[in-house]
Formats: sequence, structure tokens, C-alpha cells
Amino acid sequence: MMTNSMHPLLSSISLGWPKRLILSVVVCLHLGCPEPNCSAQDITTRSEVQGQFSTVPPPKEPPQKKPNNKEQIKKELAVFGGGCFWCIEAVFERVWGVHSVVSGYSGGNLPNPTYQQVLTDQTGHAEVIQIEYDPSIVTYEELLRIFFKSHDPTSLNAQGPDHGTRYRSVIYYRNKEEKQTIEELMEEFKKKRTFRGKIVTEVSPLKIFYPAEEYHQDYFAKHPDAPYCEINIRPKIGKFEKGFKYNSKVQKAKEQKLESAKK
Repeated sequence: MMTNSMHPLLSSISLGWPKRLILSVVVCLHLGCPEPNCSAQDITTRSEVQGQFSTVPPPKEPPQKKPNNKEQIKKELAVFGGGCFWCIEAVFERVWGVHSVVSGYSGGNLPNPTYQQVLTDQTGHAEVIQIEYDPSIVTYEELLRIFFKSHDPTSLNAQGPDHGTRYRSVIYYRNKEEKQTIEELMEEFKKKRTFRGKIVTEVSPLKIFYPAEEYHQDYFAKHPDAPYCEINIRPKIGKFEKGFKYNSKVQKAKEQKLESAKK
């Protein structure tokens, strides 16, 4: 039952907020949120913002030259964890040369874990993404640089509003070449003092990757107006687009459009 008094959460955030964000919070508070265990106490935590929002598809990769009989599209995999998988998934979906990004779980001891099980921090899993990419377009090292800049690698078991071992910074390597690339890059960051604090990113061999539930996939694309997305994910995308223009699908599409216009 609604009363004349304003919910304390709304009274603290409503000033200056876009109407669409306030409406999202009202829906979550009074109509119920479909995300399991949603308490609607902190709109900045990602487990409390699922709902029905407008859908915007992730940027499509600009058309590439089709391979002939002598050419084959190369595909490699990379597995990173940098906090909420919704966040880094949205960033890497915009990387030129990335074919697909799947959110999931890795590094734990329970086979086929569910989201509810991982939430307990008792299974040992981290929220991660599996990236399928073309190494002839974007290298593993370039993906690593984007990864380190898309989250805070000096924050132990926490990213922004999300806390717990499942949100740890982690890289799961698949072979000794990847491990060497990781170690060399981290040593470079250390010497150049790229980050203010000590890098606490875990580096471990990949054992198995479990895809997350379907409602976690392409979350930002499906719910771009959700408060969590507006507050935590959109700034990461903007930072990527500004700092990695060479690797941006959006930038590549603009360049191809200009080239076509000149012809």
C-alpha cells in the first residue's frame, strides 16, 4: 500500500536523477524485482536491478572480408574475471575482432554451478567471461590491456558496489604462451607504476568454464536503462571507447563508412 511518505531510498537519490532511473527503482521497490534475493536496498548492486527495460542490441562487428578457400577465420578463446560479468561482457562485446562473449563461472570446485550457488561464495567460482576472438585482428595482449583497464586490478575481491570472492580479478590462461604474456604485461605495469596500488589479479590455469544462466547473457544490451547499467556499466563502455579507439567496433564502423563515402 502506497503512503504519502517517500521511501528513504527514493528521497536520497531522486534529486537530479533522470525520471527513467527513478521509475526503475519504484518498480523494483513496490512491484517486485525478478532477480533472486533482491532486497532493493541498494540500487547500485547489480543483483537488484533486473526488470523490464528497453532493449538495445550490442554493436555489430563491421563487415569483414569473407575468407576464400585458402583463408580460414581464426578463433581463439580467453577467460577473464573482473567483477560482475555483466560489466566486462558489455565492454568486450565492443572490441573489434571479438566474435562472441559468454558470461559464466570458473575456478570453483562444484560441477555445473548455478547462480544461486555461486552467490554464496562457498563454491570457489569467479564470475568470468569467455571471449572468442580472431587473433589476426586483436591479439591476446591487446585483450589483456583492455581487461586491466576495464576494472580495478588492485581491488581484492571487490569491484565497485559488488563484494565477494566471486567478484575477484582473475585471468585463466590456457597455455604457457598466454601465461608468459600475462606475466610480462603485469611486470610492465609494475615497472611503469601504471596502477597506484599493488595488482592482486589471480593468474591460474583454466580447468573448465561453465556458461551462466541465459538471463545473464547480453545483460546490458537487454537492460541498458537499468540503474545498475547506467551507474556501473555505461561509464566502463565510455572509458573503453575513449581509451581504445583502435580496438572499437564502433570506431571501425565509422571509418569504414567514411571510406565508402569517398568511393
